[in-house]
Amino acid sequence: MTELGTVVWPPAPIRTERLVLRQSEARDRAAFIELIALPEVRTYLGGPRPRDELERAVPELPGRRPGLFVVDLDGAMIGTITLDRRDAERPGHVRPEAGETELGYMFLPEAWGRGYAAEACAAALDWFADGLPGEPVVLCTQTANDRSMRLAAKLGFTEVQRFEEWGAEQWFGVWSPVAASG
Repeated sequence: MTELGTVVWPPAPIRTERLVLRQSEARDRAAFIELIALPEVRTYLGGPRPRDELERAVPELPGRRPGLFVVDLDGAMIGTITLDRRDAERPGHVRPEAGETELGYMFLPEAWGRGYAAEACAAALDWFADGLPGEPVVLCTQTANDRSMRLAAKLGFTEVQRFEEWGAEQWFGVWSPVAASG
């Protein structure tokens, strides 16, 4: 996030039943490159980038910024979760002034289908709701991305609208901490 308000970054690692959400470390570099280079991960995110280009571009300490959590399983990175401000120029907002926090996530294929994304995203959303009570979180995904659509529903996101962006239909939803906990 470019603006964390009263939230201190980085937080202490967040532990779930099986995972740890933590700040990135140098040992995560290869997994960061893998996430961005794999076609199956980037199918709905603009496509993969060439591995040789990433080897040159990804810093030795990748992803070290406010709002980015590494999802760690047994000491190894299996994905990332981001909480970033949604660009006011993009379609899809729940506030007239825009700037909502948007949840994003990417997981390595070997982590798919095991509930890790739901577990990690729920923990990140709970952390966010504790730090910024009442703040809505939005999520945007292509309607063609069945896995992401199911995850949004499981996490409690409610559809606000659909629109065309980047040549595909997008689903845009909102998560409210009050509604999610009720």
